[in-house]
Amino acid sequence: MRRWPRRAASLRTAALLALTALACSAAAAVRPEVRPRPASVARDDASADARRTVRIALASRAAEVRLTSSEPWRLYAADGRTLLAVTEPGERWVLERDGRRVSARREDSQPVTLRDSPIIARPVDARGAVSFNGRRWRGELLVSVADNGLQVVNRTALDDYLRGVVPLEIGTSAPADMAAAEAQAVTARSYAMTHLASRERGYDMQASVADQVYGGVGAETALGNRAVESTTGLVLMYDGRVVNAPYHSTCGGSTAEPQDVWRASAEPYLKRVSDQIPGTSRFYCDQAPKFRWTRSYSGDELRATLSRYRRTLPGGGAVGQVKGVTVTGATVAGRVSTLTVDSDQGAWTVRGDAIRSALRSPSGDLLYSTYFSLDVVTGGDGVQSLTVHGGGNGHGVGMCQAGAIGRARAGQDFRTILRTYYPGTTVGALGTSAESER
Repeated sequence: MRRWPRRAASLRTAALLALTALACSAAAAVRPEVRPRPASVARDDASADARRTVRIALASRAAEVRLTSSEPWRLYAADGRTLLAVTEPGERWVLERDGRRVSARREDSQPVTLRDSPIIARPVDARGAVSFNGRRWRGELLVSVADNGLQVVNRTALDDYLRGVVPLEIGTSAPADMAAAEAQAVTARSYAMTHLASRERGYDMQASVADQVYGGVGAETALGNRAVESTTGLVLMYDGRVVNAPYHSTCGGSTAEPQDVWRASAEPYLKRVSDQIPGTSRFYCDQAPKFRWTRSYSGDELRATLSRYRRTLPGGGAVGQVKGVTVTGATVAGRVSTLTVDSDQGAWTVRGDAIRSALRSPSGDLLYSTYFSLDVVTGGDGVQSLTVHGGGNGHGVGMCQAGAIGRARAGQDFRTILRTYYPGTTVGALGTSAESER
């Protein structure tokens, strides 16, 4: 099949004009500038909120970036309008660092390259996707030079982003769990809106647990898509403003307050909430795999994991011998607030969520939560073994995802779930200060 020349300068004038017009049209469909609507405008404008643009960092230190698509797609210069290359479905392109610019070439081509920074990859159809790192991403990919390689940022519509977040975060696709998925969509949208960064940083959030886990098109499910669509434009609000809505996998019986686990101030809408089912000894989250758990360490494993953590501290070094491990403080809800380690390097205290890093597993996994008790066996030369009996998974602040699923199965709707885990909040529409409880 005849291939287009790969440099924009060699494209025929008529084709270039047509493709440039097409690119502008596609860019407008993917990246509209949407201003917050006044409170007097109804939710008929919810679709505009769904198209708000977010920027998600997919990679930050890539040695090279390989892109392809099963659909027609194009490469553009940094302005998003100047066409650099017309690609064909199935073609693979390699992008590499070239000084302070990015070079791009077809995988099977001679070393005649396109150079700019960033280089923008965009599907011709706004509903299409471009593949990177084995996954398909809606919107467009910006590949630019970073300090230690190439940075890849997915710039896409807010609700398209949420479609790739909700299924991975809530972890269920059962129709009976719809209310939990809707609650997840609202919290994830609220989190995103409160984490929109300045243009200087180049992205708003990362696609990992550092922010919200995001898997692109391949993560989407029918349940997740319906949850995003049915809550389009809805966010969690307190005192007329959109609030950060943290959430976690499993509370283990009671959620935590920010000051319980982080060096953070109390928030009026992030209170400790019991997950116990009224009139029973059961909990809404007790179906979760990590509702109750045990982790054990031999003396050598404990010394290794504490040494690994201590090296991250100023002036820290390896621990030769662990003489004792003691819970020295607990929150009202029973979570460990301070853990004291006595070693041949002296005694030192770990606080809040940092305890989960200090007691990583031998393979490096965080301790599931700070809701635990200890069994310590000591001998003549120190701790011989340590067993941690715990409950829950995650930091414990905000919505318990397993609890939300349990509440959905008990018949609660997503608004009830959100009001429970975020006391005093309302569900409101983006761009308004009025509650949208309808």
